Amino acid sequence: MYKITRRNMYKITRRKMLQGAGVVAGTGLFIRSLGLRAAWADFVREPERAGYIPVTGGRIWYRLNGGRHFAAGKTPLIVIHGGPGMSHHYLLPLVDLADERPVIFYDQLDSGHSDRPNDPANWVVERFVSEVDAVREALGLDRVLVFGNSWGGSVAAEYAITQPKGLVALVLSSPLLNTERWIADNTEYRRQLPEDVQQALDKHEAAGTIDSAEYQDAVMVFYNRHFNRMDPWPDELNRTFEVFSGDLYVTMWGNTEFNATGTLKGYDSTGRLSRIQVPTLYTCGEFDEATPGACKDFAGLTPNAEVKIIPNASHTAFLEQRELYITTIREFFARVAQDA
Repeated sequence: MYKITRRNMYKITRRKMLQGAGVVAGTGLFIRSLGLRAAWADFVREPERAGYIPVTGGRIWYRLNGGRHFAAGKTPLIVIHGGPGMSHHYLLPLVDLADERPVIFYDQLDSGHSDRPNDPANWVVERFVSEVDAVREALGLDRVLVFGNSWGGSVAAEYAITQPKGLVALVLSSPLLNTERWIADNTEYRRQLPEDVQQALDKHEAAGTIDSAEYQDAVMVFYNRHFNRMDPWPDELNRTFEVFSGDLYVTMWGNTEFNATGTLKGYDSTGRLSRIQVPTLYTCGEFDEATPGACKDFAGLTPNAEVKIIPNASHTAFLEQRELYITTIREFFARVAQDA
């Protein structure tokens, strides 16, 4: 089996990897087809339910655990992944919450196990937001909690801004809410990298040689600090990058992490955060690309919002500090879901 590590991930490059591997529908087949070791299979915990939901442009794949809690009136959690173009796999630590409520993951159109029509007409924020209602309608979810990470935080915030009926609470995990702020904060992180790393980044960006090994090694220095600080990267994160959707990512964001050139270049939802009417928890890692300062500022624009900064973690705090992160989410839901 070919194993993606955090070092060779960017030697492949995010852009090349995103053009990525074929996807096998269904978690069980996916595990067997990749020949993943037993530890990963044990971690995944086969979904109790899985299948496809029709949306504009195709079908999206979902999985559900904790279905027994519907009978007890527990509010289900919908989990929205980042990217654009990632998949649900790296967020699977949140399946821990299925011991007390239903937990639903889905892959956005053109991502993960979902259909891949590869039609840029589908790659607009509003269509991705509409997927949340499609999931709710298909599964009959009158009341929901919503969790969105990174770009998934963009989708989750936009959904909450529409003030949908039955939304109980919101978790914005390291969210992208303002591209200009994201770029500015990560430019400051970049200035804190070793001088030779900065020089390599500058040189290859100027020359248009960002696929070079030297550039990718320099990018990895940044990611080891601000994306995931674990060594090695965990399997669930590697799985996500094995099925990454390249065209989608490049079209909406761009070719490098440091400068948005795609359709999200001018993205900004901050002027509309005041419309969010439900209790909202912002989470981020101490060293997150979605910086603590930004999350505090965004929370200040959001009624009934609070912030939790996860120490010794970065953009994937739920992987890096899993126990603390899950406890944080549990405590928030216990206070706001009113379904205990």
